Amino acid sequence: MSSTKFILGLFDDPDDMMHGIEKLQKNSIPIYDVYTPMPIHGIEDKLGVKESRLGYAAFCFGCLGASVIFSILYYTLVHDWPMNVGGKPNFAIPNFVPFTFEWTILFTAFGMTLTFFAATHLFPGRAPRVMDLRATDDRFVIAINAKGNIPHEDITNLLKEAGAVEVKHNNRKYVSYE
Repeated sequence: MSSTKFILGLFDDPDDMMHGIEKLQKNSIPIYDVYTPMPIHGIEDKLGVKESRLGYAAFCFGCLGASVIFSILYYTLVHDWPMNVGGKPNFAIPNFVPFTFEWTILFTAFGMTLTFFAATHLFPGRAPRVMDLRATDDRFVIAINAKGNIPHEDITNLLKEAGAVEVKHNNRKYVSYE
């Protein structure tokens, strides 16, 4: 049994890489991930990546922040320590708007930062996980899980036909920078 975990097809041109994705999909070979040094228009649709749900998380964090500060302000200024300021009512909602807005933004920003770290596993201090170090410089990498039932030689040949300048059989899941 081979110890290869991933087969990496390295391309020097994004068009060749897109052609490689088409060839692999035509032959029903599942693609683990694609790494590129720059954004490529339309690659999400080609790979079938679902639309992000981070907007829903941002909305929930914003609602939480608004609810928390509105509750604190209401309790403090109406129940705990009501003050008569210029004859205004204690529960004057326009006075609550600036604080509520600021806390909505604050909770959304901090919540989305934590959500991003949790979703991408990029916690501070953790070493970055990269399939091939050149994927951040000048190569376009298609990673294929080698544990499938397709012979490795067939995948290698398909990648070469599509224009891969190099095909690597990776024994480790990720390359570390150290």
